[in-house]
Amino acid sequence: MVETRDGERFSCVMRGKKGGVACGDKVEFRITAPEQGVIEKILPRETLLYRSDAYKEKIIAANVTQIIVVVAAVPSFSEELINRCLVAAESQSIPVIIVLNKADLTEPTQAAIRILELYATLGYPVLKLSAINDISVLRPYLEDRVSVLAGQSGMGKSTILNALVPDAQRMTAEISTALDSGCHTTTHSRLYHINANSAVIDSPGIQAFGLNHIKVENLAWGFTEFHPYIGQCKFHNCRHLNEPGCALIYAAENGKISTRRLAFYHKLLEN
Repeated sequence: MVETRDGERFSCVMRGKKGGVACGDKVEFRITAPEQGVIEKILPRETLLYRSDAYKEKIIAANVTQIIVVVAAVPSFSEELINRCLVAAESQSIPVIIVLNKADLTEPTQAAIRILELYATLGYPVLKLSAINDISVLRPYLEDRVSVLAGQSGMGKSTILNALVPDAQRMTAEISTALDSGCHTTTHSRLYHINANSAVIDSPGIQAFGLNHIKVENLAWGFTEFHPYIGQCKFHNCRHLNEPGCALIYAAENGKISTRRLAFYHKLLEN
């Protein structure tokens, strides 16, 4: 679905191939019939958020200026998935905020906050809210940005979207009808306008976030607090596992970086 600057929407196909275009892409297209067209060209992207395994890549969104990682105390969230999202974001220099939804569930939320305190100390904003009650704490972070909601299924991304864009369910139904697909909101990534200067992209629930596209030697750069120590190891090709003279291991042993984060880095190396 392509939207023009004037707000018109066209159901489009790609010229010569079926794939390649992502939600958030800016394109050149040609109208072929009423409300239909063909995409002739994808314009250069400023950012591209995607995940990959050994066999394929899955594009999540293009040209986003912020990633909102949505978690909730119930159902329990994967801290490893948070770390994988952060590494993917750092590789594209995309700012991240973490939203803890369902904060009305008091006791589970307190336990979740204790886990997320680490990420707040690293400089990632951590917002606590209950999307069914009040979304106001999130709104200032969305202004003048194209944000993408990312996270596991069941975290409440759709509830957040509907609170931000009350017409989102109606718009989704209209788009699905135009595409003759009958899709649910979380089947494909879709962009919604919050106002003239701000937009949010709703993406499908992520159960696994592969980082096969990031070279092993670049993984450590995905951990922002590791940066001062990279290049300070005894051996220039140090993988920061158990090598003698490793600056990262020394920093973790002396409380300068989190042993939890170093353990997540080691797990990424193993995978």
